[in-house]
Amino acid sequence: MALFLGIDLGSSALKLSVVDGSSGSAIAKVQYPETEMTISAPAVGWAEQDPEMWWSSVVEGCKLLSQQVDLHQVEAIGIAYQMHGLVVIDQQGEVLRPAIIWCDSRAVGIGQRASADLDDSIIHDHLLNSPGNFTASKLSWVKEHQPEIYERIDKMLLPGDFIAYRLTGRAQTTPGGLSEGVLWDFRSNTVSHELLRYFDFGDYLIPEIVPAIGVQSRVSEEAAGLLGIKARTPICYRAGDQPNNAFALNVLHPGEVAATAGTSAVIYAVTDQLAGDEQQRINTFRHMTSHADTMRNGILLCINGSGIAYGWLKKLMGIDDYALLNDMADNVPIGAEGLLFYPYGNGAERLFHNQTLGAHWLELDFNRHEKGHMVQALQEGIAFSLCYGLQVIQALGGETKTIRAGNANLFLSNRFRQAFVNTAQVTLELFDTDGAEGAARGAALGHGFYTSTSEAFRGLKMLERMTPDPSSSADYQVAYRKWVDHLENTIIKKNL
Repeated sequence: MALFLGIDLGSSALKLSVVDGSSGSAIAKVQYPETEMTISAPAVGWAEQDPEMWWSSVVEGCKLLSQQVDLHQVEAIGIAYQMHGLVVIDQQGEVLRPAIIWCDSRAVGIGQRASADLDDSIIHDHLLNSPGNFTASKLSWVKEHQPEIYERIDKMLLPGDFIAYRLTGRAQTTPGGLSEGVLWDFRSNTVSHELLRYFDFGDYLIPEIVPAIGVQSRVSEEAAGLLGIKARTPICYRAGDQPNNAFALNVLHPGEVAATAGTSAVIYAVTDQLAGDEQQRINTFRHMTSHADTMRNGILLCINGSGIAYGWLKKLMGIDDYALLNDMADNVPIGAEGLLFYPYGNGAERLFHNQTLGAHWLELDFNRHEKGHMVQALQEGIAFSLCYGLQVIQALGGETKTIRAGNANLFLSNRFRQAFVNTAQVTLELFDTDGAEGAARGAALGHGFYTSTSEAFRGLKMLERMTPDPSSSADYQVAYRKWVDHLENTIIKKNL
């Protein structure tokens, strides 16, 4: 039996999955920890996590996984991870400060200055993104505000690079990872030396660059002992969580689109063009299946406050089970009887030019609205925010008629799916997969066990295909237009 391990590092939890290569099916899954990982906010707009917490979660997660399957049979490992974070290590491999994660907003001003200073051709033709609030800008913040730490940095790593480093002892990254940090030149297919010069970063800070799919490095004796796997097991796949979500759903070719609604809500459309949004409301990243002779990029729309908003409401209401929360909205009419929710309370939103709009409840009526209305309004607000951003992807030529999603997070809610499908007027295909399973399939492909992507996804199962319902679409359109009107004429204007 050839087994492949997928590690999916999120900001809320770590997921692990083992796929049997022969059947193409996941035979074991765990999530660790049971409670959500801590995100520290030492100052307003900051968001940090301890990278050692991530690694200890990998160790503990593998211990749980070993109760279901013999990890010594694992042939290769794939890693997916929360995008855009910054981990800095010294020459001994010690972490120098907490990781600055994706939803941290402290570097917005640095990114804005860089966008103003850099030539437009560099941003639009080479980086395809402004530096914004991404990894390069976060590293510049460390350089500017913590010079004593910056001087000790040997390598900058993305979160998935750090997990791979703990597994193997080798500091490496991928072209896709560098594009997430806005450190990749899409024209020359190399590190952006223009950006390194602008921020005065030394080339030595960039780890060894390895392909996203293929043998990258091998597990050390020390890590193998901790995890219960064979020493020298190869790492054969690495991708940020959103490109990996697309990969897990077999979204690999131009015109194919993936969605997810975990901590953040994302639409990810694959293109074969060097497509970038001149207003920088959405981003373009290198897809893991891109090669010198076959260009594949991902156009990404992100709404920061999706599942994290739903988790906040669950905790506020004292409910332990998301399924119970979903049930509370079943008898609430479309539009939540006028209650509106805006999910922008998790840092700067790229869609709104890196403004921090904040989350909002509007038109709350104490005599009419109950808990179910709040659940319905929150789910609709997240679905509406995705629909609002879809217009940007469509303007760039992105295909959005059929969208694939995994049967997880908010897509487990039938009411959320209804709101999304009937507002966006799209077909939704729901699959039985997740990011850890996708990373495991990627490991099998990179290992050479699968010789093609079609072979890698033969075990992928579609659970449901949902199309717009004429009987409810009109009501969702009315609710959506009201939601947009308040967004544009109240919330956005307030922040101008």
